[in-house]
Amino acid sequence: MDDSILNLIVFGVVSWTTLFLLTRKLFPNRSFDFCNRLVSTIHAILAVTLSLISVQDWNCPLCPLASRSSHKQMRALAVTVGYLIYDFVCCLFDKQVKIDNLVHHLVSVVGLGAGLAYEWCGSEMVAALCVTEISSPFLHMREILKELGYKDTDFSLAADVSFSTKFLRLFTFNVVSMSSSPNRHYF
Repeated sequence: MDDSILNLIVFGVVSWTTLFLLTRKLFPNRSFDFCNRLVSTIHAILAVTLSLISVQDWNCPLCPLASRSSHKQMRALAVTVGYLIYDFVCCLFDKQVKIDNLVHHLVSVVGLGAGLAYEWCGSEMVAALCVTEISSPFLHMREILKELGYKDTDFSLAADVSFSTKFLRLFTFNVVSMSSSPNRHYF
């Protein structure tokens, strides 16, 4: 892993922390969780955007498989590693420390960190990042709307439906893309 990627991770930790502190200042009457979810939503949007930008061939988004990571892929992963480190520490300061959430962050940092260190399998890792983060804004929106008092509204229902249909959309996309490219091997 080169120094620019390591610097991006450190910059990411500092940036996400600063954004959280700014959010706490802007919304002093809102909960710790509310502010953290706003930061998480921004990360999810950025992670999905960087993931999509890093696709090398839209005819086969997972190609080239098991190859050297591109700089764009490394950058997308580094931004997320910085966020996960920030969120791991943030979880320690929350009122209710959840062991499963800490383990999730730790495993994610180690896994993505290994991918960055070896600079290998960027296509697969960025695809996994995109798939996991694409529903995060909807997940966080549900909780943010609850705190804002919009729990049983049409807007809340829309967020619930969007979150619930994520897997259906992803499954449909995968089946269609695999069937339209019979000569491509995805797995």
